[in-house]
Amino acid sequence: MAEFTKLEDIVSLCKRRGFIFQSSEIYGGLASCYDYGPLGAELKRNVRNAWWKSTVQMRDDVVGLDCSIFMHPLVWKASGHIDKFADLIVECKKCNTRSRVDHLVDNAEEHTEHVPVETAETDANNLGNKICPGCNKIGNFTEPMPFRLMFETQMGANIDDSMKIFLRPETAQGIFVNFRNVLDSTRVKIPFGIAQIGKSFRNEVTTKAFIFRTREFEQAELEFFCAPGEDEKWYEHWKEFRFNWYVNLGIKKKNLRLRDHDSDELAHYAKGCVDVEYKFPFGSGDWQELEGIANRTDFDLRQHQRGMRTLNSWYENKGDLSKIELKEESPDYKKGPLSYFNEETKERFVPYVIEPSAGIDRSTLAFLVDAYDEDEINGQKRNLLRFHPSLAPIKAAVLPLVRKDGMPEIATKLYDDLKGSFACFYDQKGAIGRRYRRQDEAGTPFCITIDGQTKEDETVTVRHRDSLEQERISLSSVKGYLFEKLGV
Repeated sequence: MAEFTKLEDIVSLCKRRGFIFQSSEIYGGLASCYDYGPLGAELKRNVRNAWWKSTVQMRDDVVGLDCSIFMHPLVWKASGHIDKFADLIVECKKCNTRSRVDHLVDNAEEHTEHVPVETAETDANNLGNKICPGCNKIGNFTEPMPFRLMFETQMGANIDDSMKIFLRPETAQGIFVNFRNVLDSTRVKIPFGIAQIGKSFRNEVTTKAFIFRTREFEQAELEFFCAPGEDEKWYEHWKEFRFNWYVNLGIKKKNLRLRDHDSDELAHYAKGCVDVEYKFPFGSGDWQELEGIANRTDFDLRQHQRGMRTLNSWYENKGDLSKIELKEESPDYKKGPLSYFNEETKERFVPYVIEPSAGIDRSTLAFLVDAYDEDEINGQKRNLLRFHPSLAPIKAAVLPLVRKDGMPEIATKLYDDLKGSFACFYDQKGAIGRRYRRQDEAGTPFCITIDGQTKEDETVTVRHRDSLEQERISLSSVKGYLFEKLGV
């Protein structure tokens, strides 16, 4: 068993087996951008589907949404991203490396706390003992300066009708601005949630560790709307629900933890926030965020009510965001367009929101790391991925023992019957042992071998990836057997 997986082993396997490639590799690559290969695309799709099934399909209190990446610029003004969505960065005076202030590490082995952004902004002397990650120089930094994280572009072909817009840095705001549309077009009632999965983009100063932090990434976010006073109950519910999702899909519990944010970490709008953290193989093994679950109170809906009141100013200033200030909140904001009326209690209020926000790419990396294992069979090293069956890119491989005696014909017929129901793979090249090893490394839970006995009694051998056990089952029962074992 592999006691500690090195990230280099994961990166090597991903390239070798077609999970993940560097983007634009034939041109030298593009930093922090990655392409998912044949196995990686299936794995990521399975992670995405597992999230959607758990969060939307299997619940009666959540509906789905798929919002546009491009949104009206006032969305980002109201949300605070235009004015506040920036990292505080410093530049090393020796090597010119730019770093996020909160990622700099102290020159003391026993102390590796991040510098709070607010502290760095008011007192640059706090950086005097920090190490440059580029050249290891200590305390030789410029004063902290803000760096806007949103990518900007232009919409419109003509100068007179073009406007600056942004690639969304998160999917959540699309949910908030569609809150009223969902209420009016469905029969949902508070408490309920709106979920979506989609691409987001952030011009990160510092990317990190393969697909852990990239500038283009996929988010799975849920905004769960509830009545004020019930938020704590739902906050606890979603903390437990989301933690167990990872455990139920095979991640070892010892590698997961919940970490509450300290008061100086909390966003200004948050009543509480907890991270689901995984022990990634960075350095000697670092706890890093997989997803955050936040109690966002009623901040977002109230802000968008202010944004709607600012629309006239948008037209008056011809879309110049630098000249636009959000209107003051209406005194009767609880009766605003994004409020909710409870027919039973006859009460109107702006809902509170509990937000579990996960990264699909980051989760995919965690599942890869946790599934990776090494063992020995007859003195030979075996690399394998012990994926939960529902996440495995290939569910079953169909293998004729040899390419003669009618075995390929039987195997091909079985493969054609299975592939309409499962992601399957047919392989008849090479020794059977080598074919087994290839499937182990791809994470395939079952290999089905057609051999000489198949023609005699219409049975096949099923080989189990994890235990290496083999059993004979009837050829006609293979599909039902896989349905049972895969839980689909």
